[in-house]
This record gives sequence, C-alpha cells and structure tokens, in this order.
Amino acid sequence: MATTVLPQDLRADVETLWAYHDMGHEPRRCDVGIGLGSHDLGVATHTAELYHQGMFPRIVFTGANAPTTIERFPRGEAVHYREHAIALGVPPEAITIETQATNTSQNLTNSREVLTEAGLQPASIMLISRPYQQRRAYATCRKVWPEVDVVCASRPMPLDEYIASIGDVDRVINMLVGDTQRIAEYARRGFAIEQDMPDEVDAAYQRLVTAGYTSRLI
Repeated sequence: MATTVLPQDLRADVETLWAYHDMGHEPRRCDVGIGLGSHDLGVATHTAELYHQGMFPRIVFTGANAPTTIERFPRGEAVHYREHAIALGVPPEAITIETQATNTSQNLTNSREVLTEAGLQPASIMLISRPYQQRRAYATCRKVWPEVDVVCASRPMPLDEYIASIGDVDRVINMLVGDTQRIAEYARRGFAIEQDMPDEVDAAYQRLVTAGYTSRLI
C-alpha cells in the first residue's frame, strides 16, 4: 500500500532535488499558458487559477498518454485537463487542446503548431507543470522554441503537501530522480539546452539511485 510519509533518512536528498527543479520564476502576464500533461491534475487546477488571475488569455493543454497516465486519464491528458479547467470556470473557447504529444519536446512543438494554425504567434508563454518538471520544461523550451520568452509555474506547494496530494511518496521520489537524470541526458542527446547541476544535487541524485529509486530512469 502506498504511503505519503517521506522517510527521514531520505529527506535531505529529496529536498535537494525538489529545490533544484524549481526555477524560481516570478509569474508574469504572458500571451499563452501551456499546461503540460502528466499524471498530476493539479497542473490543470493551477492553470485555471492563473487564467482567472489574468496571467494569460488563452490556454493550451497538451498531452496524449504515458504508461503512468493511461488508467487515470483514459481519454488523454489534455482532454481531461480541459474538462477539469472548464469545471473550474475557464470558458471553453479560451482552451485549445493538443492530444498527440508523448514527451516534453512534442508538448512544445505541437503546441506551437496548434497556435500557428489558429493564427497565433505568442511572444511569451507560461509553462505550467509539475513542480519537479520546471527545469526540464524550461531547458527543452529554450532548445525547441528559442524565440519565445518563457516563464515556468507550478502549484506553490511544500514538498510534503505535494507528496500528500499525489498519494505516493515513492512515485514522487522516482519522478524526481528520473527528471534529474533527464536534465543531463537530454542535453547530451540534443533535446534540451544544458543546465548547471551543482555537486550537491548530483550527489543527492546518486544516493537516491543507490537507494533503489530507479523506476523512472531512462
């Protein structure tokens, strides 16, 4: 049975990775908000909140399915995100969905395509993602959509509160470890720009891998 309690012997390393992936961007008004599909419906919730705050006039939800989301979102991540945002009061006409992307690079390139098809070429975008996806989303965007000004946003939740919202501490740790690996690996593969990784972040990552948190490694 899944637990939501972060083991004390892992806390320092998990908190190190959690802090590393937070870009620390201040929200500012952008032309479009792009909600990146995942298992976390909180991304759609926060996108709706930011829309109601006037941060952007248009939303793109992007995402097909991954093995981690097919059961929760059987009609696709973007479709469920859209329905959730509408239930939270976002006008349907303010939302465009992109339903084919299966990775972050496709999330961004496909979102740009659907916006172009709608006659829109945003100068600025806000990427709304899981908290630990911010750095990877930013690095990918700078690679595949370099001409756009990008700011990252996530639900402003403490680590323990976020783990409780997901309902499975092991899942969150595995995701954190997987995203940390992808920061370096995707840059090497040409999918994203390089990001500095401090020694303490790499050391925390290595210890968590040794502890067995490997299910999301490439």
